[in-house]
Amino acid sequence: MTTYEVTLSQTALRQFKALDKKMQDRMHSGLNQLKEDPFVKRPKADIKKLKGPNRDYYRLRVGKFRAIYVVEEMVVKVAKILPRSDAYKWLE
Repeated sequence: MTTYEVTLSQTALRQFKALDKKMQDRMHSGLNQLKEDPFVKRPKADIKKLKGPNRDYYRLRVGKFRAIYVVEEMVVKVAKILPRSDAYKWLE
């Protein structure tokens, strides 16, 4: 089975650390699901493809938060972890 590597940008890591412990655990679990397949929606991995200005992004929904990421070869690069209200503004 093919597995992907999941990396967080400095911004995403800072945003992850700002989450409360319970949400950090849920987000960590969700990000681990991306190792299996970062493209397909399934239980515990609510994934959606987004149209970005320069490339296609994906989002992982975990409660009220969204992890925005791109996939390059076998690496999932998480750019941001934001509340839903702010998650899509920066894509415009």
